[in-house]
Amino acid sequence: MIDTEMYQIMRELVEIKSVNGTAGEREIGIFLEDCLREIPYFRDHPEQVIVRELKGDPLHRRNVMALLIGEGEWNPRTILLHGHTDTVGTEDYGALEPLACRPDELMDALRQMRLPVQVRCDLESGEYLFGRGTCDMKSGDAVFLGILKEMAARPEAYCGNVLLSFNPVEENLHTGIIEGLEILEELKEKYGLEYILAVNNDFICPLFPGDKEKTIYTGTVGKLLPCFYIQGRDTHVGQCFEGFDASLAAAGLAGKIGLNSEFSDAWEGEYTYPPSVLKLKDLKPWYNVQTPAEALVYFNYFVHNASMEEITETLLEAAREVMEQTQERNNRMSRIFCERSGQRHTDYAYPYQVMTWHELWEKAKACGAVEEELEQILAEEKEKGTDQREIPVPMIRRLLQDAGITEPAVVLYYAAPYCPHNTLQEEEGAIVKNLKQIVERVAEQTGEEFRFMHFFPSLSDSSYLKIDDSDQSLAMLVENFPAMKTLYPLPLERIRRLNIPAVNFGCYGKDAHKWTERVNLPYTFEVLPQLLRETIACYLERKEKE
Repeated sequence: MIDTEMYQIMRELVEIKSVNGTAGEREIGIFLEDCLREIPYFRDHPEQVIVRELKGDPLHRRNVMALLIGEGEWNPRTILLHGHTDTVGTEDYGALEPLACRPDELMDALRQMRLPVQVRCDLESGEYLFGRGTCDMKSGDAVFLGILKEMAARPEAYCGNVLLSFNPVEENLHTGIIEGLEILEELKEKYGLEYILAVNNDFICPLFPGDKEKTIYTGTVGKLLPCFYIQGRDTHVGQCFEGFDASLAAAGLAGKIGLNSEFSDAWEGEYTYPPSVLKLKDLKPWYNVQTPAEALVYFNYFVHNASMEEITETLLEAAREVMEQTQERNNRMSRIFCERSGQRHTDYAYPYQVMTWHELWEKAKACGAVEEELEQILAEEKEKGTDQREIPVPMIRRLLQDAGITEPAVVLYYAAPYCPHNTLQEEEGAIVKNLKQIVERVAEQTGEEFRFMHFFPSLSDSSYLKIDDSDQSLAMLVENFPAMKTLYPLPLERIRRLNIPAVNFGCYGKDAHKWTERVNLPYTFEVLPQLLRETIACYLERKEKE
């Protein structure tokens, strides 16, 4: 039977339009705080509901947490249940946008439309609820809240603790969980907690058409944002072959790296999705008849296990190949044009450089560049509201000038967000063993089929609970991430100290981030709660011997 209370909580959450970057993120936090404070256990222990606004946030968004301390024999073991409360926007619904967060009306409207066959089948099945946030991930949040309410009704049954954490701002920079780490550490010290496991309920979905198995993820994929600034050599379009078109090099990088499975990172038979282009543009501020002298391209780059050294060298090599190919193409096209037009052909052979941000800084510093100049540029660009991924561009311009580099060049740097990768390692084998036993019991009870995979393939707040990268790898990231302490001040040492093993169970649905987003009700509100109950029982329930 579907848990009706959890289902109703989900409905109420979905109706709060908590699109990332809007006041709705604050409103859903207030709603969740009110829900927690209405629970009798937390009326008796109000100090164990912790609410903290994000620092300097003009929207006053907040992390909302609740700590339930088992009242059986004291044990520091603590399970963290965490979920995000924001959603992506609703623009993709088009004319249906006013109904995006009103599932019943939305589904009535969908019934009047021509839909893909599978969407139509799910709509008519009665097993799915449509709407923004139903799948990603307000159903998962509702299940967490329902489980906490169940536990709060019998705290004496547990020798251990549960910390529930609702976090905003997951859908872009993960600010909620990042600032929430400070609270996790404070609670650990105050109550003597030992975080033994974190469970996320971010959405899971079929991996291919007809897929019936449900996936338990024992970790989460990492994400980098490698950015390439390209300096070319502009020329008048009437002498177009005499220059080096930065936009052609940027396009070449997009073609070389974008969706190229050769760049997929593999670990124990699991492969990341290949890099995707997230932005590609020249940097001309206005129209003229000069070819672009500058361009920028950056990528989403997933990581399972590769080191920053490996990744950086792979990207630099790609840039070297593209710069060479761009120059060769320029001369080849010039040769063809000259043959056709009867003009004399001359090869243009511009020397070029390909380097990292750190290498450029070292070259510029040797020529007299000082950090204060970069700090001034940083402050000016922040004041102007420049997108933080592009703030390094004027800094690079200055360093190239200081280093006297006027020839074509590519500078590779990393920008926000950076999501660390992690998964359960050999030393955490006992957790995997327990999870497999739990899943086996639930499979017998429900008839569901499960599989285990190492990495949740979408981006997740779980990235910030544990880091598998080496110190050397992280050091290379930091030195090639311009102004990281200002633009994306990740508390890397705090993550290292907390080091919480993180898994994802997940509500089950389809088409997250699409206008056909929907959640499967039987799995999400019958099977998923059972997985959580079994997990909590395994680690926290009082045994007779205790």
